Amino acid sequence: MDGKGIKLEELTQYGTKEAVVQNLEDAGCTLDTIECCIACMEQGKKNELLKRLEEHRTSLLNKVHEEEKHIDCLDYLVYQIRRC
Repeated sequence: MDGKGIKLEELTQYGTKEAVVQNLEDAGCTLDTIECCIACMEQGKKNELLKRLEEHRTSLLNKVHEEEKHIDCLDYLVYQIRRC
């Protein structure tokens, strides 16, 4: 990018900074992550923005996998109890 920033209307269908911030909050981003993402957008750092978003997505997915393991453990326990 040429450093002029990313125009929100070109980046997303949101159209406003507030809408992007709300989406990041809804996605569970920390204030630090939100501020970094907005700064990346304003500075035209699209690749850095995408990297930060992918890192957050990976973190969320890792949490999902951990919770799936917990569910599997409970399911196995219930299975064992029902067999008795």
